Amino acid sequence: MEGEPTRIMMGVNESTIKGYPHASISSRGAFEWTLQKIVRSNTSGFKLLFLHVQVTDEDGFDDMDSIYASPEDFKNLNHRDRAKGLHLLEHFVTRCHEIGISCEAWIKKGDPKEVICHEVKRVQPDFLVVGSRGLGPFQRVFVGTVSEFCAKHAECPVLTIKRRADETPQDPVDD
Repeated sequence: MEGEPTRIMMGVNESTIKGYPHASISSRGAFEWTLQKIVRSNTSGFKLLFLHVQVTDEDGFDDMDSIYASPEDFKNLNHRDRAKGLHLLEHFVTRCHEIGISCEAWIKKGDPKEVICHEVKRVQPDFLVVGSRGLGPFQRVFVGTVSEFCAKHAECPVLTIKRRADETPQDPVDD
């Protein structure tokens, strides 16, 4: 069917590994998997919607209303804001532009599980993609997984992409 592109929302987060100010392993993995297995060469058939949720006790970035849709949108940001989650969005937006897929990216504050489900309701994507660390039940007790919550509560189909075993850091709770 021609017409509107398929809209894929992706919840993305920063790595928890110290001194590693990048997208988490599972966010990058879910993004690359989506490009390889779903988008493939049909870049005009899709629009990617990147949502980063900042946990409220992170100091920092106050502009919750801007939407970033091209690398140019990041040019006039000051250094402090860039350090607070925007470099994360910039990574995904820049990659999308390199391969010619349209996208939007934005930041919200709050509990990632709740906020992602709220944004799904507001934006109404065709489906949601979330990365997962693939932790065992014992580890999950402590981290409470966003992917499981979204799979149950988001008002759209949810695709959970597990982190590859060969990408697991020394402490599997890290990402």
